[in-house]
Amino acid sequence: MKNIFIVLMAFSCIIFTSCEGPEGPPGNDGGLIVAPAFEIELDFTAGNNYEFIEPYGFEIYPYDMTLVYILWEIDNGQDIWRLVPQTVLFEDSTLIYNFDFTRNDVRFFLDGTVNFNTLDPSWTQNQIFRVVIVPADNVGKQNFNDLNSVMEAYNINSFEKR
Repeated sequence: MKNIFIVLMAFSCIIFTSCEGPEGPPGNDGGLIVAPAFEIELDFTAGNNYEFIEPYGFEIYPYDMTLVYILWEIDNGQDIWRLVPQTVLFEDSTLIYNFDFTRNDVRFFLDGTVNFNTLDPSWTQNQIFRVVIVPADNVGKQNFNDLNSVMEAYNINSFEKR
């Protein structure tokens, strides 16, 4: 009796495993993930305490991540962007381009041991930054150091100029 039961169970498993039912309806397409982004040109002066606060102008969620890139140089017509913070080493001091953020705004500021009042204007004037807000549910093993790969991953085609 046990042998018949085992044979019937094995036979049922084989038969029902190979059965197919009707195909279900197709699911909805996944949403296109676009990270909010903008570009801003700043002057760091004693008058603004070598910092600038820019409101986002849109809602970000508690775990979203803000990335800031600085236009470091232009090489043969190609923009070279670096992820902030960036440190410049002088002979006897340092300059750090840095930022912090809240859910409402991003603050760009200079830090370091250098006397900001003695800096050449090339270090403080017309500094161009790009800001990208990465949705928290999409943060993974992304290379955030490379602005181009971030733009590709989050479907950023252009930056709103502010």
